[in-house]
Amino acid sequence: MSATASPEFTPVFAPDPLLHDLLAVSLTAINLLRPCYSPTGELDDFAPEYFNPAAQRMTGLPERPGGTARTLFPDIFQNGIFAFYRQVFATGKPGEFELYYQADGLDNYFRIAARRSGERLLVSFTDTADQPRTAAENALRDSQATEQQARATAEQQRNELAYVVARAPVAMGLLRGPDFLIELANTRMGQLWGRPVEQLLGRPHFEALPDLAGQGFEQVLHDVLTTGRAYEQWEQPIQIAQPGQLYQAYLNIAYLPEYDASGQPTGVLIYATDVTEQVRTRHQVQTLNEELAALNEELRASNKEYQQANAVLSQTQQQLEAARAEAEAERQRLYQVLMRMPANIALLRGPEHVYDLVNAEYEHLFPARTTLGRSIRDVIPELDGQGFYELLDRVYETGEPFYQAETEAWADYAGTGTPQRRYYRTTFEPIRNAQGQVTEVLNFAVDITAQVEARQQVEQLNQELEARVQARTQEALALQAELLAAAQRQVQTREAVYQVFEQTTVAVALLRGPHHRYEYVNPAYRGFAPHRPLVGGTIAEELPELYAQGFGALLDQVYQTGETYVGVELPFTPAPRLGEAPRTSYFNFTYQAYYEAGQMIGVTIIALDVTEQVLARQERETQRQQLEQLFRQAPTPIVILDGPDLVFQLVNPAYQRIFPGRALADKPLLEALPELVGTPIPDLFRRVYQTGEPVTVQELPLWMARHEGHAPEEIYWTFTYQARRTAHGLIDGVRVFAHDVTEQVRTRQRIHELNEELAAANQELAAINEELTATNEELNDSNTQLQRTNVDLDTFVYTASHDLKAPITNIESITLALRSTLPPAVQQDEVVQHLLGLLDTTVARFQFTIGQLTDISRLQLAHAGPAEPVQLAQVVENVRLDLVPAMAAAGTQLTIEVAPELVVSFSPANLRSIVYNLLSNAIKYRAPDRPSQVRVRAEQMGATVVLTVQDNGLGMSELQQRQLFGLFQRLHTHVEGTGVGLYISKRLVENAGGTITVQSRVDAGTTFTVTFPA
Repeated sequence: MSATASPEFTPVFAPDPLLHDLLAVSLTAINLLRPCYSPTGELDDFAPEYFNPAAQRMTGLPERPGGTARTLFPDIFQNGIFAFYRQVFATGKPGEFELYYQADGLDNYFRIAARRSGERLLVSFTDTADQPRTAAENALRDSQATEQQARATAEQQRNELAYVVARAPVAMGLLRGPDFLIELANTRMGQLWGRPVEQLLGRPHFEALPDLAGQGFEQVLHDVLTTGRAYEQWEQPIQIAQPGQLYQAYLNIAYLPEYDASGQPTGVLIYATDVTEQVRTRHQVQTLNEELAALNEELRASNKEYQQANAVLSQTQQQLEAARAEAEAERQRLYQVLMRMPANIALLRGPEHVYDLVNAEYEHLFPARTTLGRSIRDVIPELDGQGFYELLDRVYETGEPFYQAETEAWADYAGTGTPQRRYYRTTFEPIRNAQGQVTEVLNFAVDITAQVEARQQVEQLNQELEARVQARTQEALALQAELLAAAQRQVQTREAVYQVFEQTTVAVALLRGPHHRYEYVNPAYRGFAPHRPLVGGTIAEELPELYAQGFGALLDQVYQTGETYVGVELPFTPAPRLGEAPRTSYFNFTYQAYYEAGQMIGVTIIALDVTEQVLARQERETQRQQLEQLFRQAPTPIVILDGPDLVFQLVNPAYQRIFPGRALADKPLLEALPELVGTPIPDLFRRVYQTGEPVTVQELPLWMARHEGHAPEEIYWTFTYQARRTAHGLIDGVRVFAHDVTEQVRTRQRIHELNEELAAANQELAAINEELTATNEELNDSNTQLQRTNVDLDTFVYTASHDLKAPITNIESITLALRSTLPPAVQQDEVVQHLLGLLDTTVARFQFTIGQLTDISRLQLAHAGPAEPVQLAQVVENVRLDLVPAMAAAGTQLTIEVAPELVVSFSPANLRSIVYNLLSNAIKYRAPDRPSQVRVRAEQMGATVVLTVQDNGLGMSELQQRQLFGLFQRLHTHVEGTGVGLYISKRLVENAGGTITVQSRVDAGTTFTVTFPA
C-alpha cells in the first residue's frame, strides 16, 4: 500500500461552473489522478480525485470514489496502463495508449490519452462499444474467439487422449523428482506392477514396489533424471511380485526424461510392454477358509441336535408341527432377505451344477428360461467356451473359492437370439455338508453394468417357494418318513441361506422394531464396527454416528411407510479408532421392510461398498491431464480416426515420425494415405467399425511414402485396431496402435540370406578342411620336432643354471676369504672397498639370474601342477605382509578390494608368484615426484575371476608395452631386476588357461589385468 495515499484524503480539485458543465456533457471519460509514493519514495500507485459523468457511467464508480488504482482497478498493473501513466507523469510528455480491456466488468476496446498537469495526472479515455469497431479490434475479437474455440477443441482432444492413454495396451507411468514419486500410471501399468494404481500414487517408486529394487532400475532412473538421456531396453528380464507368487516377466522398456519450463529434467516417463504371456492368480483367503471350517463344525453340532429333535418329532405329530413351523418361519425370514439382495445369487448342486436355488436378481437375468432343477449348461449354453463351466468344476472338485473383480460374460439375456455382454463381480464359493464334503457351489455375482430392480421377480419366487413349502408340508402329513426328509431338507436349505449371508461380501443386517434393534448382522456388516457387539442393541446405541449422519431418519421413514429406500453412493464416516483419522466410505444400499404373518416387524439393510468407484471418478480429471503427456511421448505410434470416414483426429509424435514429410491431421485416412487404396487396410477398418471387434495384424507389408510426393517404399506393420465408442455404446471411431517393424523384418530376412550364404560357405570350408587336414599332419610332425627342441632347450637352461651355481659359489667364497684375510687397513682403502663391493653385487646378480633361469626351466611342467580352490584374498594378504618393509621404504599406500569368499582354481605356489611379481613391480617402478599408490581389486565375472593391479607410477610407452612380457626385458635400468618375472607370470597364467594384459601411459601409471578360472 502506498505511504501517502489513503481514501480519506480530501481532493483539492474544484472546477469552475463552466468547466464543470463542459465535463458533464463530455462524451469522453475524464479522470484526475493524484500520484502515490512508497516509503522509499517510489511512485507505485495513483489515487483518483475526480471522475466526470462519462467516466462514472463507464466504470460504475462515483464522482469521487476514494481508494487507489491498486484497489479499484488492480488489472492495470498487468496490462500496461499503470506503466503508461507513470511514464507520462515522470517525463511530462503527453501520450496515448490503446488496448482491449477485459476486466472489472468491462469488455471493450479503449483509447487512452494522458497529460501531466502540475502535481496531477489528467486522463481521458473513450469506449468504442457504441462505435463501429476497427479492423484491428475485430481481428482481436476474432482471434480471441478462435482461441476459445481452439481451447475447447484442445480440451476435447485432451480428454480423448487421456482416455486412449488410460486404456492403451502399453504400460505408461510418470515418476517425479529424485525420490521417483509415482505421479501417474495407467491401467496397464497397474496390471503390470500387480497392484492397484491408487495404492501406489504419491509414493516413492521403490518404496511402493520394493520387489523392483536391486534389479538395476535405480541406477537407470538416476542416470535418465541427471543426464537427460533416454534409456531403452528390449526384452528386459524383471522380477515382479504378482499376487501370490514372484512373476518372471520380460519387458520392452523405455525411460524418457520429463522436463520443466526451464528445460531441466524433473521426472522420468516410463513406457513398458509386457512381451510374456500373462499369468494371473489370486491369493486364497485363508481367513475365509478358517471361518468356513468353524461354520462346518457348528453345522455338524447343529445336525446332531436336529437328528435328536427329529427323533422327538417322530413320536408326536404335535411336536413335529411346532418344529416345522418354527423352521419354516426362520427360513421364510431369511429367504425374504436373500430374494431381495441386489446381487445375482444361485446355489448349484452336484458335479453337474444343477440349479437348487436362485434369487430374484439371478432369475431376472434370463426371464424366458427355467433354471431350478436344470444344469447351468442346459440353462445358459452360450457360456460354453467362456471358462465358467471349468471354474465351477474346479471349485466343486478342489473346494477352493474363486473371486474375480471384473468378469466378462456373453449371453442372450433379452431372448432375442443375439448375445449381449455384461460385467460382473463374481464369487464361486464351495458349500460343504456336515461331513466337510462339497455338495454345492454358491454363485454370487454383482452386476456392475446396471442396477436391476427385481421386486416383481422376488414376489414370484416367494409364491413359488411358498407353493413348494406347502406341498412338502402336505407330503409330511401323509407320511412321517417323507415329513422327516422334508424337515431335513428345510434345515439344509436354511443353513445354505445362512451360509450365503455369512460368506457374501455385501453387508446385510436385520433390524427389528421401531427402535431398529439389531437381530442379525453378517461379517461384512460387522466390519463397520468390529469391536462392538451390535446384535441385541439398537442402531442408535451401537452405531450412533450412522444415526447422526441421517441414516436413522431414513430407517424411520421405511418402518413407518413400508416403502423401500434405495441409496446410491451415499457417504458414511464411521467413528475412527484411537489415533486414526476419520475415513469416509460410499455405499449403494437398500432399506426394505420385512414381514412376518403379514405384519411388518422390521427393516432389512443390504449395502454394497462403492468407495473405490467414487474415489476413482473423483481422480479421473487429474489423471487425464497427466496422461496427455504420456500419449504425446509414448514410443508406440498411436492415432485416433474419427467417424465413418476415418478422419485423423489425433496423431501422436511417434506415429508422425513414421511419415515425417506428410500432413495427416484432420484428413480422411484414404486421402492422407492414398497408397492404402486396394490394400486389406480399408476392409479391416470397415470390419472394426461395423462389428466393434478388435483386429491385430502381424508384419503386414505395405508400399507407402514417408514424405509427400516421394516414391513409396515397402514398410512392414504390426498393428491393433480398436473400436472407439460413445457413452451410449455406439461406435464413432477407431483407435490404432501401430508398430513399424520394417527393420526387424528386413533384419530377419537378411539373417536368412546370411544363413544360406553361410551354408554355401560351409561347403567350401569342408573342402578347405580336407586340405587343412593334410597340412595339419605335416604340422604335427613339425610340432613333434619343436617339442623335442623345447625339451632340449629346457634341459640346457636347467644344466646351465645348475653348472653355473658352483663357480658362483666359489667366487662368493673367495670374496669372503679375501675379506677375512686382508688387513683392516687394506679393506678400508677406497679402491679395495669399491672392488669388493663390485664383487658382492656381481655375485648377487648372478645368483638372482640363476634362480630365474631355474624358475624358467620349471615352467615347462608348471601347467601340470595340481590346481585347487584357493582363497585369493588370503594370498594377497600373505604377499602384502612379505612386502611391508618394501612398502614402508617406498612410502606406498596399498588399497585392497578383494572379497574374502572369492575363490580361484590354481596352483597355490604359482598364484603367489604371480601376485608377488605384480605387487613388487608396482612398488619398484613408482614415480619419484608423487606419493606411490597401488590398488588391488578382484571380482567374479561369470566363470572367471578378474584381478587388477593398478599403480600411479612411471608408466610405459606403447613400444615398451609390446616388449613387456619378453624374456630378460628390462624397461627401466635404475631399478634392480633381470626382466624374467613378468615372462614367468605370463607363462604361468596362460598354462592354466588364463590371460594377462597391460594398459599403461607414460608418467600416469600402469594397470595389469589377470583372469583366472573360478
